[in-house]
Amino acid sequence: MPALSLVPHAARTALAAACALALMTGAQAQVPAQGDNALPAPAAEAASGVAPEPFENSTIDAPLFYQLLIGEMELRSGEVGTAYQVLLDAARKTRDPELFRRATEIALQARAGDQALAAAQAWRSAIPESVEAMGYQVRLLIALNRQAEADEPLRAMLAATPLAERAAVIASLPRLFARATDKTQTATQLQAWLEPSLDVPETRAAARVAIGRAWLAAGDAKRAFELAQQAHTLDRTAEGPALLALELLTAGQPVEPLIADYLEAQPKSSSFRLLYARVLNSAQRYADAVPQLEAVTRAEPQLPTPWLTLGALHLELRHPKEAQAALMQYVQRAGNGSFAPAPAAPVAPGGDDDDDEAPPTADQGLVQAYLLLSQAAEQQRDYAGAEAWLKKVDSPQRALEVQTRRASLLARQGKVKEARDLIRKAPEKTTEDARAKLLAEAQILRDVKQWGEANTVLAKANQRFPNDPDLLYEQSMMAEKLNRMDEMERLLRRVIELKPDHHHAYNALGYSLAERNQRLPEARDLIRKALDLAPGEPFITDSLGWVEYRLGNRSEALKLLQQAYRSRPDVEIAAHLGEVLWISGQRDEARKVLRDARTRDNANDVLKETLARLRVDL
Repeated sequence: MPALSLVPHAARTALAAACALALMTGAQAQVPAQGDNALPAPAAEAASGVAPEPFENSTIDAPLFYQLLIGEMELRSGEVGTAYQVLLDAARKTRDPELFRRATEIALQARAGDQALAAAQAWRSAIPESVEAMGYQVRLLIALNRQAEADEPLRAMLAATPLAERAAVIASLPRLFARATDKTQTATQLQAWLEPSLDVPETRAAARVAIGRAWLAAGDAKRAFELAQQAHTLDRTAEGPALLALELLTAGQPVEPLIADYLEAQPKSSSFRLLYARVLNSAQRYADAVPQLEAVTRAEPQLPTPWLTLGALHLELRHPKEAQAALMQYVQRAGNGSFAPAPAAPVAPGGDDDDDEAPPTADQGLVQAYLLLSQAAEQQRDYAGAEAWLKKVDSPQRALEVQTRRASLLARQGKVKEARDLIRKAPEKTTEDARAKLLAEAQILRDVKQWGEANTVLAKANQRFPNDPDLLYEQSMMAEKLNRMDEMERLLRRVIELKPDHHHAYNALGYSLAERNQRLPEARDLIRKALDLAPGEPFITDSLGWVEYRLGNRSEALKLLQQAYRSRPDVEIAAHLGEVLWISGQRDEARKVLRDARTRDNANDVLKETLARLRVDL
């Protein structure tokens, strides 16, 4: 069984202090006078004028002291089993919770789950009212996959927990069951355990959230959403229901009104807004994430990190001026030596934050900001400004990235050969560097529409790095540009074979079929599979809307395309939406969408082809 935690520092310190105190107490009477004129301790204190500190004799007698000492010495010698037995025996004799905790943690550290459980049970037998002992017992039974036996101690723990603290304990329960194998059984059991808490004002919202999170883990998102709604109705200022709603955001549930209502009730919740923005960002819903970050920067403009994220999102949306303004705010705050990270985003009580990314340090953030500012300048065709920002980057770890950006600047100015040479001369410290260089060279050729050359580079890359899903995917995109559709399909199916959860491959294959008006039912199935793997992803939603349009389902197509465009107002999504609006007779709305797309990127091939084919006069 994996160790649940390490020995607490407080327990070690308390025990060491107790041992030291026992030694001092036992030796005090034998301390010799330090010289003929040495005063007794009370006289010395009186002479110095300092009031003596209160002194409390240790309750540890000599036999117990030696027992503790032997236990610690055995532990240091690697005799964990002996140490455990000695300290557990001492705990039973003294009924001391510190010693019970120490014995339990020693067993946990040794990955001895059964012994840890025995210590926790002995602890509870000795001190029946100890909520901490009950908590250890519950956690260990669950960890040992003896979930059914947790019924009595869990109910007892909830009943013994003070009412003011009970909601927090309830909120933590789903995390305890995260590794349980039968999720449906867990949700059913948790619902039974928390039934009494559903009608108690102090716990009714927390109980519904905990049960909802358990049902979400069991795959029942609809039931989880209903419970989140109930909890929010009971307390619209509570963060728990809103956090559960965030977990449901990518599960196809209509949680946006709940989240919006919570933010209306708690307008100053910057930490929640940051988490909301992160979830939206992960779903590539950049346009929806921007208002959340703007609200944070208005409420707490002194925080640098939200400005950095806001700048990056504006750049993705091809808003270079807005990106530049936000990034300059970040540079001003992070570069003046008063760097303060954004408030930590709340962690869902049932979630797992072990893999959360740490926010960038001031130096890391500045490097990232300089690179993003270079891209913002490049999008505005300010190539000198872009190079000036790149010169500020002093990071060996980002050297290849800087070189790639410089190559991109050269290529955009027509200096393709120089750009390729610059990438090829970049040092290769690892095989990953070599792979990244090949991808960068192909991307440069792709940007300047040298499809054949890009395909050649990628073909060589796939020889050097065989069965690499990302390289195969990139080569499939070049095959499509070269109108080698059979080769494209072969490559994409190979990607799916190698990586069955590669949603881009399913989407690309489905979209290519829809674009050619071929095998449309299969195309829809492929795109739906992609959307199952990446719920809410705007480009996949756009593909599904496009295939529905090809199938003649205009109303469904329009709904999907509008949803995709709201989340990410990309030029190609705008071209598809504009076409469906135009064909549906909504000509003024179509012109508005297509005109906005042209201001973003008037050189986009899909947009130009759409305008020409429909003969739209903007």
